Amino acid sequence: MNSSPLPRPAPGPGTVRRRISTAVLGVLALVAACLGAVAGAAPATAAGLTQVTSFGSNPGSLAMYEYAPAGLPAGAPVVVALHGCGQSASDYFSHSGWQKYADLWGFALVLPQTSASNNALSCFSWFDPAKDSRGKGEAASVVSMVSHAVTQYGSDGDRVYVTGLSAGGGMTADLLADYPDIFAGGSVDSGLPAQCATSQAAASTCQYGSLNLTPAQLGDKVRASDPGYAGPWPRVAIWQGASDTTVQPVNATELRDQWTNVWGIGQTASSTQSLPGGTTLSVYDDPSGAPAVQLYQIAGMGHGLAVDPGSGAEQCGTAGSYYLDTICSSYYTARFWGLDGSTPPGGGGGGALPAPTGLAVSGTTGSSVSLSWTAVSGAASYRVFRGGMQVGSPTSSSYTDTGLAAGTAYSYTVAAVDSSGTAGPASTAVGATTTGSGGGGSGQCFTASNYSQVAAGRAHQSGGYTYADGSGQNMGLWNVFTTHTLKETGPDYYVIADGGC
Repeated sequence: MNSSPLPRPAPGPGTVRRRISTAVLGVLALVAACLGAVAGAAPATAAGLTQVTSFGSNPGSLAMYEYAPAGLPAGAPVVVALHGCGQSASDYFSHSGWQKYADLWGFALVLPQTSASNNALSCFSWFDPAKDSRGKGEAASVVSMVSHAVTQYGSDGDRVYVTGLSAGGGMTADLLADYPDIFAGGSVDSGLPAQCATSQAAASTCQYGSLNLTPAQLGDKVRASDPGYAGPWPRVAIWQGASDTTVQPVNATELRDQWTNVWGIGQTASSTQSLPGGTTLSVYDDPSGAPAVQLYQIAGMGHGLAVDPGSGAEQCGTAGSYYLDTICSSYYTARFWGLDGSTPPGGGGGGALPAPTGLAVSGTTGSSVSLSWTAVSGAASYRVFRGGMQVGSPTSSSYTDTGLAAGTAYSYTVAAVDSSGTAGPASTAVGATTTGSGGGGSGQCFTASNYSQVAAGRAHQSGGYTYADGSGQNMGLWNVFTTHTLKETGPDYYVIADGGC
């Protein structure tokens, strides 16, 4: 496997879940030499991140790092986050944006770390059955960490989630297949189908091509990972850059096919919508109408984790190698799992009204966005959220949000409220962009080579390709020969304007 980070999906909640217990950990096989662990905790390089040097059985010889916000209540969720090749737990913690939402919404983070002694490129071994199978190697070590964290924080063992980038994404998918009784949901970022390869030599076939398997054959790989298990299955988010040359986009399609088949649903999306950063979201609902699988495809993005630096509610992370400035994947993934306090998909509404459907943008101006949705029977009013923050409470099934910045992208959801004041789960999000030049944006155009655009801070390069800052549009190869015109439509937000400014 090459040195680029490679991510995968994770399982989700269901009607009945097996609790994490010492009995589960007792079956873990000791496959690799354990790290010589000393009881206690040592600080890691990233502020707030702590190493746990004794967490239980560790057949995969992994290191455990953790983070929990001050005052974390009992019963809070746990999110496991797996780094990509050549990265570290500290690196992923610093760039991915997960700390922001752990602080904001109250959950613990577990960040496993592999090393060059396990894999020459410090990749999680998503392609090795001795390390990525139930009860074995690295997979078993991660579950030991989960058990330790659940006990330490008094967390809700039914609300454990896993996410990962690149090779960490590959291991994420394997963990979801191996332990559907442990993980309630997962997110595969620039990753591969579960159990895609059974050797390092076969890994390149997954990365650069298609397995050419049917959805049922892909689903069988999941079902064979924990024989006899019949559900409930994890709810899986899949993130993929359309210009990824390290993990070909066909992997996202095969992930979609695999997990929709496991859920027993079709491969035709229940709904689609446009989100910021050139992102298209396709949602695949379970028979109850709740999202089971979500596929996020990002136009122009190469190989890496989607982040969106900034202070907005929907913004997170910092840009860097394999952390690409497009959209905050951690925000949308956390909301999909219900970590923001909304009802998790499939988690029931506690008698509350269902989530509104048909949310759509009916109009935009330079300072407003108009929304409409299908009325919910029994709703006394609605709550409209912009970026997770409530901005309105109309009694009808429409709303106009005003006082916005021009040329700026926003995301909205809406929830129905019954006569007792109880709000149901939020709808699927819809994106909208106000017209005109963004607040603080000059509206000015800049024509230069891709190399010069990057040097001037109007674009960035990743994997030899150039991407416009803000919009993330693919400008082609990073060199002095390819020339584009960029228009600044908002603060540090540029779009390709080759057709005229």
